[in-house]
Order: sequence, then C-alpha cells, then structure tokens
Amino acid sequence: MLEQGEAHPADVVNADGSSAFFLVCEHASRTIPHRLGTLGLMPDDLERHIAWDIGAASVAKQMSQALDAPLVLQNYSRLVIDCNRPPDTAQAMPVVSERTVIPGNENIDDAERVSRISSIFQPFHETVSGLLDERAAAGMHTILITLHSFNRTYDGFVRPWDVGAQYNRAPEFSKCINELLGSDEALCIGDNQPYPVNDATHYTIPVHGEQRGIAHTMLEVCNDLLCDRDGQAIWAKRLVDVLEEARGLCGLIAKHERGGDRDYA
Repeated sequence: MLEQGEAHPADVVNADGSSAFFLVCEHASRTIPHRLGTLGLMPDDLERHIAWDIGAASVAKQMSQALDAPLVLQNYSRLVIDCNRPPDTAQAMPVVSERTVIPGNENIDDAERVSRISSIFQPFHETVSGLLDERAAAGMHTILITLHSFNRTYDGFVRPWDVGAQYNRAPEFSKCINELLGSDEALCIGDNQPYPVNDATHYTIPVHGEQRGIAHTMLEVCNDLLCDRDGQAIWAKRLVDVLEEARGLCGLIAKHERGGDRDYA
C-alpha cells in the first residue's frame, strides 16, 4: 500500500512526555497514499470534513505541548481506512461519506482491504499500544484522550452542539468534563453527542481505554470553531484547563502529585 518514502501511519509527538495524559488524533490528516491517487475525488472534496477532522491536529499538538503529553497522530485520510472504526465494518472504508460517493472505495476486494488494514490500521494501533505498554511497564499512570472535530451540519441536520466529551461504559470522567465545559453558558454541550462511543462504531476508546481499564474520554469540537489559528489556540487552552480540572475532581491524580495515599481511580 505505502511506497518507499511515504510516511509511517503514526506520527509520534513528545513520546517521552511526563504527563498522565496520552493524546491520540485518529483523523489528523487528509493525505492519501500515492497508489490510490485521489480515490476518485476532486481536490475540494479532500479539504472537507469527510477526509479528516478539520483543526483537530493543530489543537492536539498545542495540547501536547501545554500538557507535556505524548501524542499519536494518524498520517492518512480516514477515507483510506478509518483508524477509529473496527476494520471489518463498512464505515472503515466507506463507499459513501455523508452524501459523497467515494469512487476509490467501490468494489474493494479482500486483498485491497487486507492491504489497507496491514499497511495503515495495524501499524497505527500497534504504535499506540506499544507506547501504552511502555508507560504501564514503567509504572506511569495514563489518561487516554482522543481528539476529534465534527461538522455543524450533517446530512441536512444542523447540530446545536459546540463541544462534548463522549463515552461508553465508563462515563464519569467525560461527564465531569461536560459539566465543566457547561459552566460557559455560551456553549452548547454535546453530552455523548454527536458520536456516542460504542463497540460497533469506535475502536480507540473501547480497545485502548476500556480494555486496559484506564481513564479515558473522546473529545469532539465543532470544526467551525477551529477554522483558524486563533480558534485552535483558544480551544487547545480551554481543553487543557478543563482536563486538568476534571482530573483533579475525579481523583485522577497520582499520590506523589497530591501528597496523599490515594492513587488513580
């Protein structure tokens, strides 16, 4: 799938960061491997949300720096293979994204599916898993945060939400984040909206968060708030502040940091 000189699927930033927070951005890029051309799409289509999470990578990088947190960015478009979807589902290599047909994903045979999974999906998640294993072996506590953005309008529906923390089996940390975000009355909070986490439609949180039993959340910010550098900087700072506060309120502070005997919840 990937030719010599093309990027590894995972770009690791600040691998040795000291923070408990561990950041993942699965839809950071709109790049398509050379072999697949443009998947039959026009250049303007590859600028749209169907190809990537607009603004998410910039926010994630600024958060990584502010928190001194490791960050793993996915280097290829979700239209090639969505690294936040179970790879055996139709959404992993969509034939239609919202209302746009993806010609390069029509009539994919088994060999092509295996190639995309083995070349991009597996190396990306092996990188995430390997770094988490290293942190666990070193006795480092970890709070998994995945960063996403979403369209204001989807399939004709205007979404009222500005931001929201998403969850599945362990809602406490996400709900705390949503309550803190909601202290700003100007914001409309999507409590598990627009993309509630579940095993059928998500991968990173169920596999790397829930199965490991570590604290986690998936953050979604409307991409009309992340259209420029100023917006991205504002939201990076806001999310950093909220995560730090929620971490304290939920007791997710290591005992050596808080001076007591309580460890991470």
